[in-house]
Amino acid sequence: MIRKMHYIIAAAILGLGLSACSEQTQESASATADLAAEDVESAADTAGQAVEDAAQAAGEAADRAVAATDELGDKAKQKAAEVEASAHNETVEEAKAD
Repeated sequence: MIRKMHYIIAAAILGLGLSACSEQTQESASATADLAAEDVESAADTAGQAVEDAAQAAGEAADRAVAATDELGDKAKQKAAEVEASAHNETVEEAKAD
């Protein structure tokens, strides 16, 4: 009888030990999942910021391209007026007015 009692007590202690390990394992798994979620959130924030930075840079490049195109167009108009003025023996201002 005492021997059975020792087995029952040992089994109960072993059961409590396993449940404690299981609880600790669950807490560790939960903590790992939380850390993984934080990593994903951080990566998403970083990616979002990179997209915003790239969009800003693209917008600035487009603005510079428009300005350069306008400048080139103005230079082309000036040269065309100079050529017309020379061909018609008139001033550049007169050629621009035509």
